[in-house]
Amino acid sequence: MQKLTAVQVEKAKPLGHKLYDGGGLYVLCHINGGRYWRYDYRFAGKRKTLALGTYPDVKLADARKSHQAARELLAKGCDPSSLKRQNRLLQTEVVHNTFGLLSTEWFEVHMSGKSEGHAIRQQRILDKDLLPSLRHRPIEEITAPELLAVLRKVEARTIDIAHRANQILKAVFNYAIDTGRLTHNPALNLSRALKKIEVKHFSAITTPKELRPLLLAIEEYKGRGVVKNALKLSVLLFQRPGEIRSMRWSEINWEKSRWERMSFRQKARRDHITPLSTQVLAVLEEMQSFTGESEFVFPNIRNWTEPMSDNSVRVALRGMGFGKEAITPHGFRAMARTILEEELGYSDKLVELQIAHKVYNPMGRAYDRTAFLPERSAMMQRWADYLDQLADDEK
Repeated sequence: MQKLTAVQVEKAKPLGHKLYDGGGLYVLCHINGGRYWRYDYRFAGKRKTLALGTYPDVKLADARKSHQAARELLAKGCDPSSLKRQNRLLQTEVVHNTFGLLSTEWFEVHMSGKSEGHAIRQQRILDKDLLPSLRHRPIEEITAPELLAVLRKVEARTIDIAHRANQILKAVFNYAIDTGRLTHNPALNLSRALKKIEVKHFSAITTPKELRPLLLAIEEYKGRGVVKNALKLSVLLFQRPGEIRSMRWSEINWEKSRWERMSFRQKARRDHITPLSTQVLAVLEEMQSFTGESEFVFPNIRNWTEPMSDNSVRVALRGMGFGKEAITPHGFRAMARTILEEELGYSDKLVELQIAHKVYNPMGRAYDRTAFLPERSAMMQRWADYLDQLADDEK
């Protein structure tokens, strides 16, 4: 069979015919005007066709090179079409296995069921500190030194966030391993290269003598009423600051005098019930007339579809003269725990349950959210009455 010439290929008419070059290689001159290189062969007793590109992008010489490579594969017992398909899948997989896409997939899987605040914090670190440098990087090409360089930039700003960013990196790469896309985790030991976090305990008022001036200051607070009532509930309920400011009206069970939170909004990822004293109910009734139209009991002053800023209570405390060495919003929890045990004689188990810490029964199982509810209800009312008495005490 006579070989094709470049001129023949260039001047081929679109008649739907084939111009053969030999060895199964030909150019298909389609009626649509396209000229397509094809290689017909047999593999495992079946006739197959391998596409080798389109003229003029692929010239005659290039088509012959691809044809010869395919013939060599065939001689070795490999199917050229199957190998081409595998390579295409591999290239697609590389494109889709970038850090950005993998982190999105990890977030959707692992943030399901986590508290809203936790998910927001994780996304913020991804968006601000990790994705700008790593979004388009194929995960199998990312190295430990590259990740450390990213973390060093974060560390220069804040050591704590650098460690949190590293935790996210480890989790994302572990997810890649679990889903069969990596065999090792380049972020596994990076925490050892970062500066150590300085451990600080939350400041807290832990004696009645220290507590009374705070109660009086809250009562005399001249700022926004929403913030004043958030301060009151911080003392009365001693829950986490983020849980106080994101309290929703839908969580208030007026009939049973309870605040009922679902696990996905809890740091501990467990449902939790907080009994409400008559004093707390009075505060909520007052708030309902102001913010009852919002989803949140304490909405953001600029946007009622969002909760109050996490700085509101802290700023109010500083404005009343209580520095960070005296009390922080988180310190209300330690304050209540200490005084309830040391002054009012409640068991640490009962207090820990109310604080939403895990407490285990004699069988080694964590108590559920309804454990000791009558006792906790009595304790919360006793705590509220004690605070009233302490504030009224003239001594």
